[in-house]
Order: sequence, then structure tokens, then C-alpha cells
Amino acid sequence: MILVTGGAGYIGSHCVLALQEAGYEVVVFDNLSSGHGQVIRGTDFIQGDLTNLCDIASVFAGRKIDAVMHFAAKIEVGESVTNPQKYYYNNVYGTLNLLQAMKEFNNAGKIVFSSTAAVYGEPEYTPIDEAHPKNPINPYGATKLMVENILDDYNKAYGLQSIRFRYFNVAGADAQGRTGEWHEPETHLIPNILKAGGSKTFALYGDDYDTKDGTCIRDYINVEDLAQAHLLGLEYLLNGGATDCFNLGTKEGSSVKEIFAACEKITGRKIPVKIHSRRAGDAAVLVADNAKAKSVLGWSPKRTLLDSITTAYAWERSLSEEMLDDTSGR
Repeated sequence: MILVTGGAGYIGSHCVLALQEAGYEVVVFDNLSSGHGQVIRGTDFIQGDLTNLCDIASVFAGRKIDAVMHFAAKIEVGESVTNPQKYYYNNVYGTLNLLQAMKEFNNAGKIVFSSTAAVYGEPEYTPIDEAHPKNPINPYGATKLMVENILDDYNKAYGLQSIRFRYFNVAGADAQGRTGEWHEPETHLIPNILKAGGSKTFALYGDDYDTKDGTCIRDYINVEDLAQAHLLGLEYLLNGGATDCFNLGTKEGSSVKEIFAACEKITGRKIPVKIHSRRAGDAAVLVADNAKAKSVLGWSPKRTLLDSITTAYAWERSLSEEMLDDTSGR
């Protein structure tokens, strides 16, 4: 049985689907603060909070958990700067409770951890490999790096084995329309472009960077490809693989203007845009070196940027008022 914390969220719900399709029995643990129960089907679902040790301990006490995929985290960079306590409490303290439950009931065990490229901070070179210096520039990235360090210590002291995946920019939705990106507020580029229209204008921050068209370049990895990487990481651990970290990206960058043009192509409409000055802390280019994931895990991204935008757009259109008004969680 695989426990997925944050399994009702964007990335977690895609990984739940990948696990189910691979034949795993799944239990989902989520407080539904940002996840949605409507996207969870065919699993043992438990609503609880990692900051409450009793909530997570009860999951382990009544089940044989073989491994954990851990996605339950606060993820908004800007909010982490204005409210760091929320991020350290949820992301670090909550993870410590999860690890305590694993240690007490599961004899340490194995965990696949959702980390981030934000652990690297300002890039000293690109593409960024796993050896790049880690100097996060915001509390969100700092909490993720802190958890990575904790996992190293738990590995040495207790034998807990972990895979840490450092995501670059995740995009797209399930090709069958079962789940997708559903944040409130939405802070990611592609859904915000797709949501623009009518009186709502897309805000483009900075068109004077030293790049091919003056806008920032980022590495966009399809969420279904990301989920497959997690499945491979899990199986690597279950087959005796050692603790390690991996970048997940495509090693290819797309500019904001290229993303914008692709979104207009997919939607078949002009999208209103207003150019603003640069935001503080936005690097010109962030691209992943994914060679390690390819060589060690045998993983390779298969879906294109247009695939990601196509499925993201289909998902945006499927978010009906009935779904948005359903607060039952099932």
C-alpha cells in the first residue's frame, strides 16, 4: 500500500492515477486546504492534517504502508515571504510528524519527496544539474531544502530511504480529463494565460531580459511525465535503490512570449496582455539538466509543450460551476 500525502492536489492527484494504473493500492491523506476531493476516486481517502501527529499516526496504525509519496506542502513563493511561519510550520513541522509516524509504525520505510528547483536559488549556470549550489532565496525554497537535509539525517540515523525530485515548471493536465491544475488563487503562468480574456488581461512581467525575445525562459515539464518519474522513483526505492535526488525537467526552455503564442494557437483566440516591469528575483533563464534521472531511473519526458497546453485548456473548460460549488469533498 502506498500512502500519498497531498494526494488531492495538482501533482499528487496525477501521481495517484499513475499508481492506480500501475496496480498499486493507494491511500490518500489530504486536509483539502488546497486540494479537491472531487479528483480522488477509487482510493482509501482520509481527511487529516500533517501538523496534527494523531491524524497521520492513525493512518499508519491501521494499515501496512510500504512507501510514502509526500506532496503535502504550501507552495506559493510570494506568500512564503510575507508569512514564513505558515511555511515552516506546514512544510517542515508537518513533514517531521510524517517521518515520526513512519519511524514508529513502519520502521522508517521509504519516501518519495516533492522538492523544487527553488532549492538552487539564483542560477550560477544553466542547465542546472543536481550538483549546483543550493542557496534558496525565499522561505518556500528554504523549507524544501530543510526537509531534504532532514531526510539525509534520517537516512543516516534510522535507515529511511528517500528520493527527492526537484521540479522545474510543471504544466498540463490528465489527458483523460480526470484531474488538472486547480489553484485558488492561481499563480502559474499557463493557466493564468488561459484564464485571461474579456475584461481580464494577462500580466506579462518584463520584456527586457537578455533572452531571444526579452522574456524569461523556463523549463516546462508535463505533469503526466512528472507522475511517471515518481512511479519510477518509487520502484527504484522498493527494489533497493539508495537515497538520491533528481531534477525533473526537459532540458529545453520556452520564453513567456512563446508560451503566450502557443496558448493563443490552442485556444484559437487573441488573449489580452499588458506588459509590466520585471518582478524582483526573476532569473532570465532556468532550465534543468535531467541527465541523472534519465541514466539512473530510465526516465525521459515524452510529452510536448503543446500537449501540456492542450490538456490544460481542456481541463480549464471542464471546471464547471457545479464542481466549483461542490464542497462535500467527494
